[in-house]
Order: sequence, then structure tokens, then C-alpha cells
Amino acid sequence: MEKKTLTLAPGFTPLPITKTPQRSIVFAQILVLLITFSAYASFHASRKPPSIVKSVLGPQNPSNESTVSEFGRNSSLIHTGWAPFDGESGTHRLGELDLAFLSAYSIGMFFSGHIGDRIDLRVFLVFGMFGSGISTVVFGLGYWWKVHTLGFFLVVQIVSGLFQSTGWPCVVAVVGNWFGKSKRGLIMGIWNSHTSVGNILGSVIASSVLEFGWGWSFVLPGLFIILVGIFVFMFLIVNPEDAGFESPGKEIEMNSQVESMEKTVNVEEEAAGLLQSESSDSVAAIGFLEAWRLPGLAPYAFCLFFSKLVAYTFLYWLPFYIRHTAVAGVHLSHKTAGILSTVFDVGGAFGGISAGYISDRIEARAVTSIIFLFFSIPALIVYRVYGSISMHINIGLMFLSGFLVNGPYSLITTAVAADLGTQSLIKGNSRALATVTAIIDGTGSVGAALGPLLTGYISTRGWNSVFFMLILAICFAGFFLIHLAKSEIRSKMSEGKWIWKDRAGG
Repeated sequence: MEKKTLTLAPGFTPLPITKTPQRSIVFAQILVLLITFSAYASFHASRKPPSIVKSVLGPQNPSNESTVSEFGRNSSLIHTGWAPFDGESGTHRLGELDLAFLSAYSIGMFFSGHIGDRIDLRVFLVFGMFGSGISTVVFGLGYWWKVHTLGFFLVVQIVSGLFQSTGWPCVVAVVGNWFGKSKRGLIMGIWNSHTSVGNILGSVIASSVLEFGWGWSFVLPGLFIILVGIFVFMFLIVNPEDAGFESPGKEIEMNSQVESMEKTVNVEEEAAGLLQSESSDSVAAIGFLEAWRLPGLAPYAFCLFFSKLVAYTFLYWLPFYIRHTAVAGVHLSHKTAGILSTVFDVGGAFGGISAGYISDRIEARAVTSIIFLFFSIPALIVYRVYGSISMHINIGLMFLSGFLVNGPYSLITTAVAADLGTQSLIKGNSRALATVTAIIDGTGSVGAALGPLLTGYISTRGWNSVFFMLILAICFAGFFLIHLAKSEIRSKMSEGKWIWKDRAGG
């Protein structure tokens, strides 16, 4: 199909190569993946600094500081905390800081999805990136402004959370517009590694400049997301139609309605009721309450509530935990702890890709998620008990924990959300995707806000209590998917797919 004139991406206008009809949709899809990958990686990079500076702002390690590792020894000895986070209730205040950000993020998520379905996603995404960058820089300026008022940091985190909430519904909606259901789990599993890549970038950047003052750990990631936002504004194409292509989602929906998601959850009666309320040619954005009625949305949303509680507890507290837990009898420096925590994110990237691939192969998202959740329980127990024996054991167990914890989290926020938002039940209404994504991730973000807050209080009683909380949350996450997993197993067993698919070369 011949390409139409581009109107939504000004960066393409002066480039003659983009006007040639030889450009394929594959090239455009790769470009969209790279741009949205960069966009959300920068969101996470700017979200990471608070976890890196926790050990600098908060109460110092009560253990003998002479056991700090040689890497960054001198810088570790000069930090005495930063009021109002350096007192006995410092960890509580740090937890409240996380709560302020994540509460605003979760509330903003619901509104962002609603708005994103109704305006230009590219402009809305860039707006959120610029706002996130500016608010991150302002937080860092508190270092040079000598701010010691809790209210200042809380307000900045609330504003930052609202801006950050625009990112996820936008990027998932754009990717959902460009890709159909074929190999969606694998594609989005690879693409969703942007969260881990962003966390790693944010950790490395924030840790590398920490010795020059914790303010730099915020300023540099803030400037980074602003620069990426300019790139997104210039080159992101939201819909295939804007580039003169037919939407892959529509074509696949017509050829694979029999394998759509409502079949695996056995909700024919619900589907019939909802279909009566939709016009067959509707392209209007789906309503908030109406979206909650979609089959499978509520179980996945509440599963993500607990999955994200676990993932974000590690996101915001792992460097602090490493700093305050001796490894082979040695307490690591602030800088070393921050960099070492990236191992969890590396494992998370591989876990997301593996979960997506497995779910594509067995065609069962809920079963895949439960498998990862089940094995993550002993992984966390072993990491807590044996992670302090040596650095190599700590790294290996941290990688394994990240692999298993982030697998279902990644799968639900990407492939599952896209499945629910583009299922044939809503007749290819792609404008529902941002709303569905926002509901799932918004619900999960409530759990994300709760986990770090509880950790700030529970950690004062000992880290065993924190790990017990995480394991309990994982059990609840799996509980919400049991019914869906049973339906998937019954469906695939009745079709004989899991028995004969590989032998038949399918």
C-alpha cells in the first residue's frame, strides 16, 4: 500500500527517504518499537534516583563503617544523612516519599488512560516526559537549595507521579496499534525490557555521580528524559494509518476471532451482554466502567496489584537493603550497592522475555504467570537466607529473583493488557487499549505504592518481616489467576494443543 503524507511526526518531513513507497511496515514497526522503548526506558531511568539516594538521605548503617568495601570507601564515610530523613523515623519518611509518588502515579494512571484514548498520543506522551524531567530536576535542586522540608519533597514527588502516569498507557497503546496478536507475548516481552534497561541506566547514572552530591543523581536522569522526549516528538508515528499502512491488528482479528481471549476464560454469557451494548462500527473510546466488564480484566488487574507490590519494593528498596546487609561480612558502599542492584533488573529483563515467549508457545498467559509466581517464592527465601554468604552467590540469587518476580509483572502489563484491549469482543476498537492498559497498570500501581510504604515501616523490625510480606503478596497474586489458569488448561486440553502442537510442527 502506498504511504500517505505524514502529519504527526515533524521529524520525517525533511527526510526524503521516508517518502519512498518502498518502505515496508516492518521498518515502521521496528522504528515504533525503538522509539517507545527509548521513551519508557527514560521514564524508568528518571524514576530510579530515589532508591539510589535512600542510603545517603536516610539513617546511616548502625554497623561498623570500617567494614565498607574499598570501592567508594572514602565517599561512604562522609555521608551523615539529610534532614528530614536522617532521624530515627527516617525510613518511615522515605517510605512516605515513595507513597506520595506512587499514589499520584496510580491515580493519574486512570485519568491518563481516559485522556490518552481521546487526544494525540504523541503529544500527550511528550508532555508527560517533559513534566517528568522537570520535576526530577527540581527534586535534585533541593540539594543546592539546602531544602530540609518534607513538604517540598512530597509535593515534587506528587507532581512527578502525575506526569509519569502518562507514559505507560501511551506507549502500550501505540505498540498495540502497530502489532497484532501473533507472537505478541514474545515481542512485548522483549520490548518490555525497557523497564529493566531504564532501571539499569538510572541506577548507573545516579550512582556514578552520587559522590559529587545526591542532587546530581536527579538532575542528570531528568535532563535525559527531556532529551528523549524531543526525539519522540520528532519521530513517533502513533497509528499505521498515519504512515499509509493498514492496521495489522484489524487483519489478524478477522482471521483469528476463534482464538481470542474471551474463549479462554469461558465468559460467553458476559460477552453476549456486552456485545449488545456496542455498535459494530464503533470507534469511540470505551468507558471506564465498561472496560472493567471485559473478561479477565479484573483478575489480571488485582494480580498485578500484588505483583507490582513486590516488584516496586525491590525497585525502591533493594539498594538500601544491599547497603545495610553485609555480604561476606562486608558492608558495601552507597555507590557499589546502587550498581549491584542492577543485577535484579538484568534478571527481570530476561524474565520478561522468557515469560512472553513461553506464553506464546503454550498460548496461556495465566498459566505462565502462575508458574513464575510459584517459583519466585523459594527464590526469595533462598536469596534472603544465603545471599549474604558471598558476592557471587548474592549476584546469582538476585538475578534469579529478578527473573521470576518480573516475569508475570512484565507479561501482564504488556501482552495481557494488549490482548484485553484489542480482543474481538470490543470489535477491534483500538481506542480502548489505553483505557484498559491504564486500568490494569493503575490498579497495579496502588500495590506499587503500598509495598514501598510498608517496607519503610516493617524494615525497622527486621528484613525477614519484609520478605514475609513479599511472599504473602506473591501468594495473593497467584490466587487471583487460578480460575483463569484452570479455564486455559481446560480449553487447551480439549483442543489437544498442548499434546500434539509440537509434534505436528505447529
